[in-house]
Amino acid sequence: MNADPQTIVFGETPLSIESIIAIAGEHRPVQLSDQPVFVQRIEQGRQQLDRHLAEDVVVYGVTTGYGDSVSRSVAAGLLDELPLHLSRFHGCGLGDPLSVEHARAVMAVRLASLCSGYSGVSRALLQQLVEFLNHDIVPVIPAEGSVGASGDLTPLSYIAATLAGEREVIYRGTRMPSRQALQQAGLQAFEPGIKEALAIMNGTAVMTALTCCAWRRAEYMAHLAARISALAVIGLQGNPGHFDARLATAKPHPGQTDIAARMHRDLAGLGADYQPARLQDRYSIRCAPHVIGVLADMLPVFRQTLETELNSANDNPLIDPDSGDVLHGGHFYGGHVAFVADSMKNLVANIADLLDRQLALLVDPRFNHGLPANLSGAPPARASINHGLKAVQIGASAWAAEALKNTMPASVFSRSTECHNQDKVSMGTIAARDCLRVLELSEQVAAAQLIAVHQAIQLRLQQGQLARQQLTGDVQTFIDALSETVPFIDEDQPLEDVLRTLVQRIQSRQWSLD
Repeated sequence: MNADPQTIVFGETPLSIESIIAIAGEHRPVQLSDQPVFVQRIEQGRQQLDRHLAEDVVVYGVTTGYGDSVSRSVAAGLLDELPLHLSRFHGCGLGDPLSVEHARAVMAVRLASLCSGYSGVSRALLQQLVEFLNHDIVPVIPAEGSVGASGDLTPLSYIAATLAGEREVIYRGTRMPSRQALQQAGLQAFEPGIKEALAIMNGTAVMTALTCCAWRRAEYMAHLAARISALAVIGLQGNPGHFDARLATAKPHPGQTDIAARMHRDLAGLGADYQPARLQDRYSIRCAPHVIGVLADMLPVFRQTLETELNSANDNPLIDPDSGDVLHGGHFYGGHVAFVADSMKNLVANIADLLDRQLALLVDPRFNHGLPANLSGAPPARASINHGLKAVQIGASAWAAEALKNTMPASVFSRSTECHNQDKVSMGTIAARDCLRVLELSEQVAAAQLIAVHQAIQLRLQQGQLARQQLTGDVQTFIDALSETVPFIDEDQPLEDVLRTLVQRIQSRQWSLD
């Protein structure tokens, strides 16, 4: 079936975080499985729902109002209108729209859940989501307005509405009405049948998609922080013995061990004759594997939780496609995702704090073992008017502080909403947005520290306190790549453009760190 190995197939095997990232950021093509077992499962679920409707069975959101209005029966003549009413009254999101990448991730995550076969939706609905992804028709989704149970109702309403030709999308780089984009793409608006708007909206797709995107950035941040910390050791004439494999054996957390090993490899070129400036470095150097390693150790746990959610049926009610039983439950509750996002932002912010402390050591002549104040490369005659990285260090401190401030867990701020029907909610989408913001701030701190370690190593090389052959091949390649963006700072200059370029390169994972 799948002739193109780049195509990601829904409905055959569980999807990974990497699959979602590929669809979201790389615009990988997608398609539905044509395996008979999948096709039959989707058709059976829809047929079971139609049977219940024909037999006048009371089904939440199909023959009743929504939420606290569950006690309100909907007249048979109005059933066809009910789905669009759900999407319309939830069209009240605010805040900046999700990025195109994040909105594509949301659509992919929602499609994965609906393909589990428990939602009672038609194959035509699934195909419309496939068409949106493949034609790159991206709903404009305001980021704010979800409490994370009953799912991401308000933001997901923008997907339900745009599939039906309402509201706005981004198509070919232009914001336009959804119906106009559908016409240009040669597609028809999809008219949602019973339960189909509810199936799109009543789930955890927004928080899960955003946290999947955050997971990938956090993984890269852990590896980048290990590289930066090794470069800080070189710049500070630190002790590579802190990362000896025998130490890792004595406290064998796998992630911490991996981070220590990465740093040890990067420092291997210093050689047996190398003499550190101190027997024991300060904690932001010596304990770098222990700080970064917590994130590295938790990432596999976070992956398992996210991929379970990603491949789950998380709307309500569910329809057993085999028996036809209607299962009224609460799988829209995003507690697991909220916990991952809250935990991950805490661990990432700790890394931002670590890098900020390292930067503070590098710019301070009381602690940097012979480097000039603020790492200024100005000659002595011009040193009095040059200030090097003084302001960059201030900026990094501000970004680290803001990242740390945002570590307050969102999941404990549950609110009672919707006439106390939704009286305990997950706040998972707010946690996910916080996590992305903490990552952005931490990437800015990493960019500042990249400038600092580059400058420190260039100064050591100039002063003859370090030889290029003492840098491993990987470190030399990395420093040379940095030099394409980061100048040697001998005269004061604005560094905003350099910082922005470095942040972009971090976010695009430009440097191979394995």
